[in-house]
Amino acid sequence: MRTAFIVLAAAGLIVAGGAQAQSGAEVVKSKCSGCHDMEAKKAGPSWKDIAAKYKGNKDASATLVTKLKEGKGHMKVSASDAELSAAVQYALAAK
Repeated sequence: MRTAFIVLAAAGLIVAGGAQAQSGAEVVKSKCSGCHDMEAKKAGPSWKDIAAKYKGNKDASATLVTKLKEGKGHMKVSASDAELSAAVQYALAAK
C-alpha cells in the first residue's frame, strides 16, 4: 500500500511539472518560428509587423488567440489557451 502511494505521488509530481505553461518566447520558438521572425517576413509577417498592425487595439489579444485556436485567417495551432495567450502577448510586445 505504501509503495503504491509513493508511486502515485511521484507520478503526480511528474505530471504537475510537465503541465507548467511555457513562456511566450518558448511557445513562439517551438510553434511559430518556422513561419514568423522578429524582424523579417517569412511565410507570415514579422512579429514587429503584427505588433504594429494591432497597436492600440484593445481586442487584439482575444482576436489573435481566436484566429490561432480556430484556424481562421491563420493555420490552426495546436496549443493550450495559456500557451496561445502567452505567444500572442509576446508577439504584441515586439518593437
